[in-house]
Amino acid sequence: MRNKILLMGLMLVLFSSCASSKKFVYLQDLKAGQKEAFDIKHEAIVHRDDRLRITVSCKSPELALPFNNQNGVVSVSADGNVESVRGVAKETGYRVDIDGNIIFPILGKLQVEGLTVSQVSELIRNKIIEGNYINDPQVSIEFLNFKYSVLGASGAGVYSVDGDRITLLEALAQAGDLATNARVDQVLVIREKGNEREVFAHDLRSKEIFNSPAFYLQQNDVIYVVPKYRKQDTESKVLQYLTLVLSMATAASSILWYIDRK
Repeated sequence: MRNKILLMGLMLVLFSSCASSKKFVYLQDLKAGQKEAFDIKHEAIVHRDDRLRITVSCKSPELALPFNNQNGVVSVSADGNVESVRGVAKETGYRVDIDGNIIFPILGKLQVEGLTVSQVSELIRNKIIEGNYINDPQVSIEFLNFKYSVLGASGAGVYSVDGDRITLLEALAQAGDLATNARVDQVLVIREKGNEREVFAHDLRSKEIFNSPAFYLQQNDVIYVVPKYRKQDTESKVLQYLTLVLSMATAASSILWYIDRK
């Protein structure tokens, strides 16, 4: 009889342990071999408080130097490329002010908020040509402080991006994936656009996430992973307590069974 009790106790413990573990299945409707279109030309949009590294180069190196004097100490290669000298001066880049402008050498104030990187590059290039400074300038732009935040049932923190292109799935992976108490169908991306905030909701079980406007993150996006409701959390705690009680009962049965054999 005691052996049966011991066996039943062990089975209950194993069952409750399996039931308490949470396994997420992402993209459940995605089939092997199925092709999904994606935005290969996605570009980040410039926002207030962004810092941009902007470099102008051309075939006549001396003509480009005045447009690079905000990037620290620069050097010019034989082919006309202008590069910042690392370790000589700290690069702070061009900060986009509260009105969405940057102050660029020679050209003065430029409105860049809301533009993509290529649009800002084209704006500066056209201004230089219109001013008859350089006939064929090359303008390269990089973000110096592209970042996003993660809150809720995931690895909370502020994360930096090398470059300006990262997806929601990559961001969650960098944050250590979802926690066991996360709602996989309620992953929110909060985005500032002008003077408004917009919220995008995602269900990670569906491939529709690929069609979301927030699948590619923008600068300063906030990812909020909604945790389970309080009722579900209470049920999880009850299950944990039940598992502990069953474990103790099983241990006690084992001890009694061993004593009876002596």
